[in-house]
Amino acid sequence: MKIQLSDHFGYGKLFRFTLPSIVMMIFTSVYGVVDGFFVSNFVGKTPFAAVNFIMPFLMILGPVGFMLGAGGSALISRTMGEGDEEKAQRLFSLLVYVTIISGVVIAAVGILVLRPVAAWLGAEGVMLENCVLYGWINLLAMPFLMLQYEFQSFFVTAEKPQLGLAVTIAAGVTNIVLDALFTAVLSWGLAGAAMATAFSQVVGGVVPLLYFGRKNTSRLRLCRTSFDGRALLKACTNGSSELMSNISMSLVSMLYNTQLIRYAGEDGIAAYGVLMYVNMIFLAVFIGYSTGIAPVVGYHFGANNEDELKSLCAKSLTIILSFSIAMLGLAQLLARPLSAIFVGYDASLFAMTVKAFGTYSFSFLFAGIAIFGSAFFTALNDGLTSALISFLRTLVFQVAAVLLFPLLWGIEGIWMSIVAAEIMAAAVTGAFLLGKRKKFHY
Repeated sequence: MKIQLSDHFGYGKLFRFTLPSIVMMIFTSVYGVVDGFFVSNFVGKTPFAAVNFIMPFLMILGPVGFMLGAGGSALISRTMGEGDEEKAQRLFSLLVYVTIISGVVIAAVGILVLRPVAAWLGAEGVMLENCVLYGWINLLAMPFLMLQYEFQSFFVTAEKPQLGLAVTIAAGVTNIVLDALFTAVLSWGLAGAAMATAFSQVVGGVVPLLYFGRKNTSRLRLCRTSFDGRALLKACTNGSSELMSNISMSLVSMLYNTQLIRYAGEDGIAAYGVLMYVNMIFLAVFIGYSTGIAPVVGYHFGANNEDELKSLCAKSLTIILSFSIAMLGLAQLLARPLSAIFVGYDASLFAMTVKAFGTYSFSFLFAGIAIFGSAFFTALNDGLTSALISFLRTLVFQVAAVLLFPLLWGIEGIWMSIVAAEIMAAAVTGAFLLGKRKKFHY
């Protein structure tokens, strides 16, 4: 039976509706990790470090798609809840067209500044050239990556989360197959890994364009539209937390890399890269659930269904806390086998990575609260609160911790800093959820 945004959601229906988004985000993270696996095992440790070194800069450029997708989804679903389907179609089309134009401009700028940025961050010699090679190829596909990010939210709003999952799987399989072919079989090295990622992003961006560009069975379709500056600003404001979160995480990753070069050298960057791959997969559960539930929250907020909002908030917090406990246990259990997959060929690097896992994994116990809280306020069209949670969680708390803790505890302090940041972010989110419950009636 088809689940609609207007339905009442018990635990079972809530899980069934958000599961495609959760799996979609996990799969997106998994195939993003594939590059690291093939580069580390078939190209070498220095190229692997280069990928992890330049990736934060690349990820600063792509989140505009996240912003317009999450913020636009909240605006579109609220408009649907108010009963204006025609306006919802026009808003959807405007946001997609703006993303395409923005993607082309951002890619061009990124290509121009990539080398000086990589050099400024500390890359030199072979590592610098590897950063530039991998970055340039990926930047050519940046418009498609931004569309892929955006459509992950829009598929849920269109009541087609399963189709969004299918597109993500198609893109992921493309990346995995081409990674194996280009790096392991044809030995094209780092360029092959970059091309595999770029081709997968083209698939993830073009297929949804083709689907929404023609008559379909979803609630959304691309159509003629006109520029609406107020709506575009509202979408950007709503989604500013997603933009801030991704940019902040990228900036913090650059800072982590700088600290790790100082305290542990190239091995430290490689170990951190492994932690980031696992972090991407684990946090994808929280992000996927939050992405899946946001249009439902936005719809019932627009329809003034206060009882349903209260139910959605309470059930979501229970689900998030359950996920958090499970992830801590999994991270502790899988620390050694996951480390072995990426760096098992180097004993000292393997030992460093396993030790880092032991500390870092406690961050999963607290991360979900802030991720959900930020998405929840985005869905309520309270972009300021959402952005503030993301800003504190992904930038302020982490920067303060990663600068201070290593002075006290050395490299162990770097792994501890993320745990401290997530604890503080969870506390702030809890305060906002309590403080704003009367205003939004959840």
